[in-house]
Amino acid sequence: MRTTVGIIGAGPAGLLLARLLHNAGIDSVVLESRDRAYVEHRQRAGILEQGTVDVLRAAGAGDRMDREGLRHDGIELRFDKRRHRVDFPALTGGRSVMVYAQTEVCKDLIALQLKDGGPLLFEAEALAVEGAGTDSPRVRFRHEGVEDVLDCDYVVGCDGFWGIARKAIPAELTRVFERTYPFGWLGILADVAPSHDELVYARHDRGFALLSMRSPSVSRLYLQVPEDTDAEAWSDDAIWDELERRFETADDWRLDRGPITQKSVTPMRSYVHEPMRHGRLFLAGDAAHIVPPTGAKGLNLAVGDVVTFARALTHQQETGSSDLLDAYSRTCLRRVWQAERFSYDMTTLLHRSPGATPFEDRLQLARLERIASSRAAETDLAEGYTGFPFE
Repeated sequence: MRTTVGIIGAGPAGLLLARLLHNAGIDSVVLESRDRAYVEHRQRAGILEQGTVDVLRAAGAGDRMDREGLRHDGIELRFDKRRHRVDFPALTGGRSVMVYAQTEVCKDLIALQLKDGGPLLFEAEALAVEGAGTDSPRVRFRHEGVEDVLDCDYVVGCDGFWGIARKAIPAELTRVFERTYPFGWLGILADVAPSHDELVYARHDRGFALLSMRSPSVSRLYLQVPEDTDAEAWSDDAIWDELERRFETADDWRLDRGPITQKSVTPMRSYVHEPMRHGRLFLAGDAAHIVPPTGAKGLNLAVGDVVTFARALTHQQETGSSDLLDAYSRTCLRRVWQAERFSYDMTTLLHRSPGATPFEDRLQLARLERIASSRAAETDLAEGYTGFPFE
């Protein structure tokens, strides 16, 4: 097989890249190791930044999102039983976010790709990227029990942290920056309408809690827990009791309970791999960087990467100049590090570290008080949350 761009991974990054390239008249082939049902049902992020929403609409993938997604114009911060709403449009010139699950983004993009895009091969396991430093890279893969080769002009690794693309970059050329946090998130899905119409981020002496949602009838909630927590060790009643404690307010707000349909524990880490390009191999999304979920940045960073690549390749095809492709890693990493900073700030603002001192507790509360009382501090949070611009 031969194509212009070989894309490894059919998550939102790989699928969106294929759509952007198709719209620009550039052919691609997408290789995905899992089957279609798995891709369309794996639970991941659910908050789309303004820029991501705009890109999906422009790519022709926004119709169902606009019908079924939930536009959110703010979030609520809770601390010391107090409630403070951050108004995004008022602070950012009209920007907002959209609650629309990654699973739904993938379904929309898969449908478009199968309808009029290039080949999308499920259960096609990428085995290795060869010749990344040459003008003729290739991807060895296995599909339907047979090994094959995809010859490309460019390879984009959208295959996640555990994928094979990053391994094709020589170790002596790479630098890795990472931080592991000493806690995780116990997350649940519950068949109950959300108890608030916007996301609630709660800082409590017992630990962080987040009230989110997947739809008007399905709630998504999280509790900060020790990093080695077994989700099944928590009974449903214990989870609801702890959520009530951490979301407690001084007014008459109440948390509604419902049947819990899913439990899982998410580890918390920050990770950046530099560079994000080697020769004609480009990394995008979790293959190059991971953020703790507090800032809702993971999927949105991946979108920024593939938008940058698609623009750069289109520019090269139209002008013959490789300047934007050569600048891919530097361009992406500027945005990546701002998102890493924002996610770190949100995480350390709201989570209580094991062994935190009273001094550290007071500093957290002082930071939250600053956001609640200063338009400048509040604006910085709103700008970061709604998304950094694509360069």
